[in-house]
Amino acid sequence: MFLHRRIFVWSEDRKNLKIQLAKTPIKGEKVDYIVEEAGYWRKANAIHKWFVDNVQKGNDNCGEYYVDENQMLELLVTIKKVIEASELVDGDVVNGYSFKDGKKTPIIGKGKTIKDPTVAQTLLPTTEGFFFGGTEYDQYYIDDLRQTQQILEECLKDKRGDYYYSSSW
Repeated sequence: MFLHRRIFVWSEDRKNLKIQLAKTPIKGEKVDYIVEEAGYWRKANAIHKWFVDNVQKGNDNCGEYYVDENQMLELLVTIKKVIEASELVDGDVVNGYSFKDGKKTPIIGKGKTIKDPTVAQTLLPTTEGFFFGGTEYDQYYIDDLRQTQQILEECLKDKRGDYYYSSSW
């Protein structure tokens, strides 16, 4: 899961653009855009679901989709509401899975779970899928939200460029 920032390079800037890559010669005068990674997630399925529902219009196809400032603000506000309403308490968490005789069995360990996940389930629900990670409302879910909050806050500080979300599995 990626959030990329695409910055247009003006023609007068292209003249002075010097790019040296080890194996690929790049002619600065021919560069139209510079694309940088603004955010990267692994198995943050609630975040992915939000992008699919709110940016991709339900089309979960590994495509690249423009994300406007209002959408980033909406997700940021939602994340803050969920974090604020999510009290972490001691509990059992899923730390992965083992497979024996073709049967998937969760590996349980001590950790933190959300005491009452109602707000999380309503505003930023998890979703199942191949390579999508766990669907529990626990410390790992909150870690994904905090990481996303940091990414969005950094993106919203810098107004240059356009942002695009993409995923691949």
